[in-house]
Amino acid sequence: MKQATAPARTRLVEIVVPVHNEQRVLGESVRRLHAYLTGTFPYGFRITIADNASTDATWRIATALSRELSHVRALRLDAKGRGRALRRAWSASDADVVSYMDVDLSTDLDAFLPLVAPLLSGHSDLAIGTRLSRGSNVVRGPKREFISRTYNLLLRSAMGARFSDAQCGFKAVRTEIAQALLPAVEDEEWFFDTELLLLAEQHGLRIHEVPVDWVDDPDSRVDIARTAVDDLRGMARVARKTLSGAARIPVPPRVRGARLPRGMARQLPSFAVIGAICTLAHLILFVTLRLVMPAVVANGVALLVTAVANTAANRRFTFGVTGRTGALRHQLEGGLAFLVGLLLSTGGLALLDLVAPAASTAAEVAALVAANALATLVRFLMLRAWVFNPRRAKETTP
Repeated sequence: MKQATAPARTRLVEIVVPVHNEQRVLGESVRRLHAYLTGTFPYGFRITIADNASTDATWRIATALSRELSHVRALRLDAKGRGRALRRAWSASDADVVSYMDVDLSTDLDAFLPLVAPLLSGHSDLAIGTRLSRGSNVVRGPKREFISRTYNLLLRSAMGARFSDAQCGFKAVRTEIAQALLPAVEDEEWFFDTELLLLAEQHGLRIHEVPVDWVDDPDSRVDIARTAVDDLRGMARVARKTLSGAARIPVPPRVRGARLPRGMARQLPSFAVIGAICTLAHLILFVTLRLVMPAVVANGVALLVTAVANTAANRRFTFGVTGRTGALRHQLEGGLAFLVGLLLSTGGLALLDLVAPAASTAAEVAALVAANALATLVRFLMLRAWVFNPRRAKETTP
């Protein structure tokens, strides 16, 4: 007699919707998400509304939705923070894949299955929606577009990130990977998922990107200035942590043998820390000098001072060159990177003046951050491949 086999376990995906004082859109968004998944999603799903310390009617609406709709539950936290809400929900999840999306559903839901499918198949470890791909269709204002591209350019140049869009509120992770990464992620707010992605890349995990259709929410209440400062602090902290070797997590066997080019694993974190410090010093010096001189002159002086300090610090700490021998030559050759940065930043200020003649100092600082991010990448490649190339040092040794 043929023995009956047990039915295969249905794959389960958990979608976390972090909310704080979102009574305006919560009901409509969750009902729309639930209807979409019920009608089209081929796997099991659970929607978790993670209310992080709302003070309006959000929690009452969340609990009502959990009673009204199947596969919807409500989770209450006593402290604010998107990262804190995701950590709580993901840590306790029994799903195969955990994900999250913004409550306003700015991202078109047709991208959700392409987002989670590579994780359910085991092909990838994390997946993110990207608004910066050629295949994406994005509707948002020029200010948010500029800030987003500047932030992601800074991540790629200063931190060596290879993913294109860290801030899109549309991400998924294999649960076993998420629960391995979470103890090493410190941020509890907006930098949480950027830190998660940087940590994943550091350990060779595979990140899948999905171009998305995305429409900006004009009523967004995110404090852009505060978030930008917190993100810069987070980047510096992650770079220090990487440099010290403090972040170590279990990784899949297929990536244990992966290696960066020789020496780069040590050089990148050091270069990132020095770059972040010099960028901050450059911006502070620029803002100070801007009080008494034109923007282009203030930028040139600030960039010259920090470029000299940057080359000296990278010479000693990133590339391990000590002593006075060759120091002047290194500064002169590093001066080419200064010229590249000067051209890019001066061009950025000129373009800003052309577009907005009465631009504020904050807008000028944003333009400098974008230009310096690109210059930072050029600087690293130039210093590593030419100025401090070990082969070149041997050739010039008598």
